[in-house]
Amino acid sequence: MKSVRKKVLVTGGAGFLGSHLCERLLNEGDDVICVDNYFTGSRDNILHLLPNPHFEVLRHDVTFPLYIEVDEIYNLACPASPVHYQFDPVQTTKTSVHGAINVLGLAKRLKAKVFQASTSEVYGDPTVHPQTEDYKGNVNPIGPRACYDEGKRCAETLFFDYHRQHRMKIKVARIFNTYGPRMHPDDGRVVSNFIMQALRNKPITVFGKGMQTRSFCYVDDLIEGFLRLMATPDGVTGPMNLGNPAEFTIVELASKVIAMTGSRSKIIHKPLPIDDPMQRRPDISMARSVLGWEPSVQVDTGLKRTIEYFEGILSAT
Repeated sequence: MKSVRKKVLVTGGAGFLGSHLCERLLNEGDDVICVDNYFTGSRDNILHLLPNPHFEVLRHDVTFPLYIEVDEIYNLACPASPVHYQFDPVQTTKTSVHGAINVLGLAKRLKAKVFQASTSEVYGDPTVHPQTEDYKGNVNPIGPRACYDEGKRCAETLFFDYHRQHRMKIKVARIFNTYGPRMHPDDGRVVSNFIMQALRNKPITVFGKGMQTRSFCYVDDLIEGFLRLMATPDGVTGPMNLGNPAEFTIVELASKVIAMTGSRSKIIHKPLPIDDPMQRRPDISMARSVLGWEPSVQVDTGLKRTIEYFEGILSAT
């Protein structure tokens, strides 16, 4: 156990990724303050952490300033699935942009190291494959996904301007598709969608022909990448891709989920959403060389754990 505990703030701490990060930080011996407005996060995700005397929860929206004393900040606050971020696109942009301004202002006052959970969506529908960190992206700034894509791009701009202008200690991670327990069952993301449909023996909805590709990283691997990036020297800022370079077509994933659940579901096809990327796969050369990090959980293992989690949700209803 650490002789001196760090006090760490996690915004969006009751969300899918945030709850896993809070849990990991507590296990590392830190004091953790979880901030969430529960728009997409859930108290159920952190119920098991509440008895821990080193864990504190605040209901707060990061679009408003927060006055608190901490040593490090992880900024994860933002809806991350199309269903949720398109529900109130103006608020999504505010969460990314105003949230970043407020978090950076807090970090500046405290002289605290601050981590930004960015996204592979900054690459848009990429014309470069796999995506490296120096690729500038192919984003439609006025499309229905722009509230998230451009909000996160602007947040990165703010982080690097604060770094250059105020010499702040920043870490920026670009997160690729991540899955695992505590995903919202109705968040519209492909892994949770397929598993819930399969467990209910309902048709598996595949958009387009299903030949678009995604790369899926298990949540435990991603959180390990967060901690390693945060622990790097001040000169390492990112942006750094964190994700699994193993690539699957959407149809392959659907077939795998059906087989693993023993489902009677059939695959049906629907039109592609606007600006849906056709390819998404990270080049993680930087993470390998700088962090010594790469995913270790195989997709079958991660899917088994995720299926068991959703089976538990269904059995409780």
